[in-house]
Amino acid sequence: MRDEPSLRRQWILLRALVSRRFGLTIREMAADAGVNPKTIRRDLDLFRSLGFPLAETSGANGCKTYRIDGNPNAPALCFRYDEALALYLGRRFLEPLAGTPFWTSAQDAMKKVRALLGEDVLGYLDRCSCLFHHTAFGGHNYEQRADLIDHLLSAMEDSKAAHILYQSDRATEPAYRDVYPYGWIYHKLALYLVALDPSEDRVKHYKLDRLDEVEVSTFPFRRPSDFTLEKHLRHSFGVFQGDGDHLIKIRFAPGVARFVAETRWHASQKLTKQRDGSVVLEMRLSCFEEVRSWVLGFGRKAVVLEPESLRREIAEELQALAEAYAPRPPRRSGVPIPSDNHRYG
Repeated sequence: MRDEPSLRRQWILLRALVSRRFGLTIREMAADAGVNPKTIRRDLDLFRSLGFPLAETSGANGCKTYRIDGNPNAPALCFRYDEALALYLGRRFLEPLAGTPFWTSAQDAMKKVRALLGEDVLGYLDRCSCLFHHTAFGGHNYEQRADLIDHLLSAMEDSKAAHILYQSDRATEPAYRDVYPYGWIYHKLALYLVALDPSEDRVKHYKLDRLDEVEVSTFPFRRPSDFTLEKHLRHSFGVFQGDGDHLIKIRFAPGVARFVAETRWHASQKLTKQRDGSVVLEMRLSCFEEVRSWVLGFGRKAVVLEPESLRREIAEELQALAEAYAPRPPRRSGVPIPSDNHRYG
């Protein structure tokens, strides 16, 4: 077992220490977690150092049990009525946690909130909830993939290689591969696994929806000490990665300039207002994959100024679109249109 703390194991341990009325022994905790007692002792030491209200009780024969009890020096953990109302109204924003070890705790908290409020109040809040709608456009539900998420979290926390069955968007069927899982990206309501592909010595992204099987191996890997997800994505416009370093300049027409200026699109962005009311956005990206479709979404109100290679790609896409939307020849009544497979003598 590696020395680094395991978030998943510790979260499950915290839940057990809170819920077990008479506490747990170190041996019981170690058996439940499948680790040695030294690992549990390190976890308990960490909880103490963070100020968690960890209570220790000596029983018969000096046997010690541990549980997390309310901190006597802290105010009771409770909510004002308006705070409980707000939490219930915002419950939908917890849905991205579905399938993770934190989902159960979130649901337990909501049960307590519901019990506090009562059925009549809940009915009123459900009617009010239409005032705060969280769109499900492009959303994903990972409740059926909880086991996959759980296995991958274990692999990340224990630095163990994972054997996955994955079908990329360009593949006709899934294939097995070995990866070194580093973390998760939550992008456009979807989860992506960030992992090193040792066969190519390159960090890749794997969309969870396309992943069917996960097996955690006993083979350890060493995650680079300076790797962070934030640093890894600093030149990405989403989840796509490239090897380039491109200065992107886009002019947005006055009609959309305010919308563009209101949003932080990238960490490197620089916005410059123009005299005509337009705005020029600059940022540094490693590839064009997602920014290309983003620019096209603005239609004629967004024009790429630099680089020329991106201008050409968008021009080619627009030409293909123009051909696809070219007027169709009128269809004459009663005259069948031959299929592409029709052969003439």
